[in-house]
Amino acid sequence: MGLLTILKKMKQKEREVRLLMLAAAIWERGLDLWFKLNMWDVGGQKSLRSYWRNYFESTDGLIWVVDSADRARLQDCAQELSGLLLEERLAGATLLVFANKQDLPGALSKDAIREALELDNIKTHHWCIQGCSAVTGENLLIGIDWLLDDVSSRIFTAD
Repeated sequence: MGLLTILKKMKQKEREVRLLMLAAAIWERGLDLWFKLNMWDVGGQKSLRSYWRNYFESTDGLIWVVDSADRARLQDCAQELSGLLLEERLAGATLLVFANKQDLPGALSKDAIREALELDNIKTHHWCIQGCSAVTGENLLIGIDWLLDDVSSRIFTAD
């Protein structure tokens, strides 16, 4: 995050960014940030999906984690994401898709995931897809950095 962004943010009354991570837990490292980061990691099991809506209010960024090695559930994943993006309380939230488990043999590439989720058709949210591995930590910080940069440029701009 650049100095100008930090200064703009300091002028704001609200110095909090809310991120919602839906699916498997992948974040274990702390972040050295200039603002408060509230991050919820909510499981993706069908039994938990009805609780997702409890976390939608004032969400600035949504992290959608896809198991790149689970081809059988990819269609279900696409349908769930499509439905989420229609939620009024998530309108305008920045979307980061983590194509997780890229370290596994036979995992779908991030481009294959992008196509399966029809991400190129999303016009209502800024989005990015990032291949990653929760086990090795590969590309997690790159994805989070992109998300925070996008959120901060969108909501912490000077009037």
